[in-house]
Amino acid sequence: MNLSTHHHLTMKHFDHSPLPAYSEENITQNISVTEYNNDTECANIMIPQELFLTLGLVSLVENILVVIAIIKNRNLHSPMYYFICCLAVSDMLVSVSNVVETVFMLLNDNGLLMMMPSMMKHLDNVIDIMICSSVVSSLSFLSTIAADRYITIFYALRYHSIMTTQRAVAIIVVVWSASITASTIFIFYYTNNAVIICLVTFFFITLVFTAVLYLHMFILAHVLSRRIMAFHKSRRQATSMKGAITLTILLGVFIICWGPFFLHLILILTCPKNPHCKCFFSHFNLFLILIICNSLIDPLIYAYRSQELRKTLKELICCSWCFVM
Repeated sequence: MNLSTHHHLTMKHFDHSPLPAYSEENITQNISVTEYNNDTECANIMIPQELFLTLGLVSLVENILVVIAIIKNRNLHSPMYYFICCLAVSDMLVSVSNVVETVFMLLNDNGLLMMMPSMMKHLDNVIDIMICSSVVSSLSFLSTIAADRYITIFYALRYHSIMTTQRAVAIIVVVWSASITASTIFIFYYTNNAVIICLVTFFFITLVFTAVLYLHMFILAHVLSRRIMAFHKSRRQATSMKGAITLTILLGVFIICWGPFFLHLILILTCPKNPHCKCFFSHFNLFLILIICNSLIDPLIYAYRSQELRKTLKELICCSWCFVM
């Protein structure tokens, strides 16, 4: 793989796009250039590396602020926010890998860094493991948060005995260990179609699991809301449902941003030679932009839906601004 040909960013192992080799002069232009692919009769859209770098840096700063805010504010020290913190770390993996690879590519394209093929291969492997870990851990934590909200709504009186801090930490350790191990295996055996099948299957299993929990939550919560008359219970119910709605928004954004990438994987399995599928493959960089946008949007959702988190983020930003000034 040559870094000067086109932006591989993450998951280059699954990039089957028929992109032609572009010269260094074309790849470093500051505007998007559209090339026409005669073989597949579809346009290949070139996205400037500076855009990847900018989105990656903004996303990285946002998610770092979310993690710091959750650590700083003791009112946010609860299992749900621990899981949200891990979700932010998952998004940070996307941002860090994007920034690192883009910086290396810019240095390489401008002749400031000469990379040996073996070094490029190791860099790609590390970056792809980070991204694969991000998607696996993100799906896992979205499902975990859904289960947490489910317990909060339907087992409210037993919640603190069921979801203890120790159990939350144990879940976090298991998810991260499994995500990193699975991602390492996936990347080193990426030529096997079983890897893609496993990723796609895991994607759909977690979506179905979360959807079933949501359906049960919203139906029964609607029924229970009519029966519960005590103020403290009504308040707990409203708070729990707010958390469930927040997670619904997060899941919806995740599906929109990661959906094209998983469709890309499915098409690799079903129609790798089809001209229409090849045309879809040629837009791989657009799918990568959507993935980065997911990391960019998530912190905004956290801040919008949680008043406590929003307040802490404002304090952090004000303190940072005063320090700079």
